[in-house]
Amino acid sequence: MPLPSTTHLNPTALCRDGQLKEALHILLTTHNPPENHSTYVRLLQTCILKKALSQGKKVHSFISHRRFAFATCTTFHNKLIQMYVKCGRLDDARKVFDHMKERDIVSWNMIIAAYRRHGYPHETVTLFHHMQETGFQPDQFTFASVFPACANMGDLEQGMDIHKSIKDRRILSDVVVATALVDMYAKCRNIDKARELFDKMPQRDVFSWTAMIAGYAQNGGSIDKARELFDRMPQRDVFSWTAMIAGYAQNGFVEQALETFKQMQLAGVKPDSTTFASILPACAKMGDLEQGIDIHQSMKGTGMLSDIAVATALVDMYAKCGKIDKARELFDRMPQRNVVSWTAMIGGYAQNGFFEKALEIFNQMKLAGVKPNSTTFASILPACAKMGALEQGMDIHQSIMEGGFLSDIVVGNALVDMYAKCGSIYSAREIFDTMPQRDVISWTAMIAGYAQNGLVENAVDTFKQMQLAGVKPNSTTFACVLYACSHAGLVDEGCTYFNHMCKPYFITPTIDHYACMVDLLARAGYLEDTLNLIIKMPVKPLVTVWICFLSACKSHLNISLGIFTAMLLFDLDPRNAATYVLLSNIYAEAGRWGEVQMVRRLMKDRGIKKSPGCSWIEAQEKVHVFCVGDRSHPQTLEIYAKLEELTWEMKAAGYFSDSKHLINEVEEEEKELFLCYHSEKLAIAFGLLNTTPGTIIRVVKNLRVCVDCHNATKLISKIVAREIVVRDANRFHHFKQGECSCGDYW
Repeated sequence: MPLPSTTHLNPTALCRDGQLKEALHILLTTHNPPENHSTYVRLLQTCILKKALSQGKKVHSFISHRRFAFATCTTFHNKLIQMYVKCGRLDDARKVFDHMKERDIVSWNMIIAAYRRHGYPHETVTLFHHMQETGFQPDQFTFASVFPACANMGDLEQGMDIHKSIKDRRILSDVVVATALVDMYAKCRNIDKARELFDKMPQRDVFSWTAMIAGYAQNGGSIDKARELFDRMPQRDVFSWTAMIAGYAQNGFVEQALETFKQMQLAGVKPDSTTFASILPACAKMGDLEQGIDIHQSMKGTGMLSDIAVATALVDMYAKCGKIDKARELFDRMPQRNVVSWTAMIGGYAQNGFFEKALEIFNQMKLAGVKPNSTTFASILPACAKMGALEQGMDIHQSIMEGGFLSDIVVGNALVDMYAKCGSIYSAREIFDTMPQRDVISWTAMIAGYAQNGLVENAVDTFKQMQLAGVKPNSTTFACVLYACSHAGLVDEGCTYFNHMCKPYFITPTIDHYACMVDLLARAGYLEDTLNLIIKMPVKPLVTVWICFLSACKSHLNISLGIFTAMLLFDLDPRNAATYVLLSNIYAEAGRWGEVQMVRRLMKDRGIKKSPGCSWIEAQEKVHVFCVGDRSHPQTLEIYAKLEELTWEMKAAGYFSDSKHLINEVEEEEKELFLCYHSEKLAIAFGLLNTTPGTIIRVVKNLRVCVDCHNATKLISKIVAREIVVRDANRFHHFKQGECSCGDYW
């Protein structure tokens, strides 16, 4: 029997042949393992090339237990750090680094670069300073890591201090360091200093040009200069093309981004994963699903779909183009996800109206051990706001404080908006007052919150405070102020603010402002003036404007104008159920039941159905949904028993159901039963059963609250001595001691 060759018994030779598992098997089972340093370095190098974490850990463990003489040497520890970093285990690499008895410049550079690449710029800079404190002088490799970290933090002051500390001019002439400096100044918005350094560079490579182009591109007003430099480049690679595409996409020039992407392909330059991650957001912004699908198809078979940035960009693109199921399918297939991936899915659900799903994904993200960032919070808070999920919003607020994100203006704005839209306006103001800085969005969110909650004087006062603070109101701010005036009947004030838009602010009124003015005048009963305004509007009135006018015709019982408006709407949007319902109610108010039947038959013949009334209430950190006449809830028997009890108490207090809008042929007792089971009443009964006495009951409804439910809720608030907050499709109603904050003007 022939003896086995020495190659098959030599771990180093086996590693050279790529047989890592076989080499490890021999090493771990032999009685006399080699003690030479090079064998284990070769093993670790093979683990690095193959990203074989489990085998690398076995080598590390084996050497630690054997206590070989070389186990404490610096070069061996450096190789271990490199292995862990390459395998994505930054924590393990840091443990090795922290336990090193002696370190060299390579050790420091490796761990600093690792933190920078893994997206921890603050720790990168901290390590840089710690390195100097321990007596090591940074070299060109150190600076090539620390300047990008300053750029990622947007910390210009820190970057300038480090720049000034470089005494060795040879380091500054290094093309990699010089490029990192150009990139840092550009990303920190000091584009002139970046250009000065760029022009002084003794030599430039494609990365230098790309850094300068990206700098101009990311400074929105300098996109033309970026293109000028790009066109002057002696040669272009995938990085320079990608920088130009990303610059266009990030600054809203989506058509130019797509055109440059096509030019890149025509030039024979193959896009890489960063290119695709840059161009897909352009498709998302344009809502160009077809182009996005084409780009998706072109990546199949390239291996790029496994890249986390590309997969995330695809999820985001499909979500923003309304294909949320496709987005979720891709998200579920991702081999790994980071905070950006989770945030894209959360934002996708929220933007498409799937608020419960957004909260579900957010909770799964936390269970997966992924920490939310400021963008995550800014994406999930609007979902809480839309659902009126105050308890969950408060939990998220707690996480924001623990994560140190309260100083982020975008997060602060989202918190103000969430509390305001959940009816907790005083909490919204508390957040607003403690914000370290405020922008026009902050002020507008606060004004909108007051307006929606019926606190018109506060809304107007906040608008005046905003002007005194030197913050210029925008178009949305004026829409919120006009909305406040319309819901309080402040006609003169509303007209004054409308005129102020043009002078002194030079804001051209949009359809939203005209819609507010129509609502303001029509609610106040100036129907003829309102009609003249609609006819003379410089923009074409939307269906919603005419619906608003029709609703006012119902409120003021102007049958002739109501019929005229309904006929107009039947031509503009014959499928809109609101027109039929409002016209039916106008006839019902006038007691013309034959016409009511006619409108109802017309709806039936045309297959038009009124949106069912639905209400949401949060209890025990869960959102419970009720529809009219709902009997699907596990507590149905208790809920209906509670409603019956409340109805008797209300009748004893003088309540009579307002059933005049219901068809005449239905028996009065049946009408009362129908009204009794409206969704908000079911939600209120559930809230009384499942919340602590004395706490506020908060309900969200998808439609405008009806007169009967409004009257009933006022009485219930008095009977049970509880504040009840109902957010309907138009505004908030704060019911307390038999009164409503809207003053019955809604």
